[in-house]
Amino acid sequence: MKNVTSSIEPGSERSTRARVARLILEHGPVTAAALGERLGLTPAAVRRHLDALLTDGMIEPRTVRPRGQRGRGRPAKLFAITDAGRSAFEHAYDDLAGSALRFLAERMGEEAVTEFARSQVKSLLQRLEPVMATVPEDQRVHVLAQALSAEGYAASASKAKSGGDQLCQHHCPVAHAAAEFPQLCEAETEAFARLLGTPVQRLATIAHGDGVCTTHVSPVRIQGAHPPGQRRGGPPGASRTERGAVSDPLDTESKETGR
Repeated sequence: MKNVTSSIEPGSERSTRARVARLILEHGPVTAAALGERLGLTPAAVRRHLDALLTDGMIEPRTVRPRGQRGRGRPAKLFAITDAGRSAFEHAYDDLAGSALRFLAERMGEEAVTEFARSQVKSLLQRLEPVMATVPEDQRVHVLAQALSAEGYAASASKAKSGGDQLCQHHCPVAHAAAEFPQLCEAETEAFARLLGTPVQRLATIAHGDGVCTTHVSPVRIQGAHPPGQRRGGPPGASRTERGAVSDPLDTESKETGR
């Protein structure tokens, strides 16, 4: 896979070309004129960068006729990111995530990586817990799959032959980082169990070389678990063990995954 800035001359040219590609990714399809205006580049400079990105297969041209235009008139030429270009950006993000986690582990230890991983899924929990509280239990896996797909994980849900449900994620933007730091997968699985209110077990992960991240969702609800969105109780200051690990989805994942 080519990097967005591969085979590009170093320095400012390399940086500018990456900025052109990122603008197309975030705002595309866009015209060359719009790119030049946003970046303060001359038409010749924009064309040079676009030609290089086209050659690398990072972007593709599209022709669109402006609304209301009939008969004669030149259609607008737009530039859009390709699947290869999108993958290159995700690969670069994955590399950056791995570097950041290595730095965190070296400076603050593995526990800091675990806390970071849990903080990353916190927004998913905050967003979905109120929703899950109103969704029938047999629909929660499908709602979770839709939410994950919206974040780029290409998720799907189906009934498992052994009973329960199966949640599949066909894409992972941090697969390489997760291979080195399994805390990312563990925190995500903890979040799934908490949102669904039932034991879950990771059967396969892209990070470990499998084609799909597969999670089995048990048909048996966790004994004593509160509905998603409701705080779990326990005596003040009590440890997780004292509260009862089985009643807290966040505590069951490590046992089920074997990690």
